[in-house]
Amino acid sequence: MLVLTRKAGEQIVIGNDITITLIEVRGGDVRIGIDAPRSVTVHRAEVLEAVSAANVSAAHASAADEDRIRALLAPAGAAGSTEASDDV
Repeated sequence: MLVLTRKAGEQIVIGNDITITLIEVRGGDVRIGIDAPRSVTVHRAEVLEAVSAANVSAAHASAADEDRIRALLAPAGAAGSTEASDDV
């Protein structure tokens, strides 16, 4: 990790097309501006982690929900049945 000391208004350039500007330092808060091409995704780490955790949770719930739905939709007595239906 590269650690730099910057003052308000100073910038850091990453590659040829990403610029980070230190906007303001107030108490323990630091405001930064990030100028990057639209093709570069920029996320706050805590938000990205929360979304990832929610997606994992939803995926597990979806698999369990699918099993419950299949059980509810299965015709009565169909479990293990191999008889052909007379319905046409």
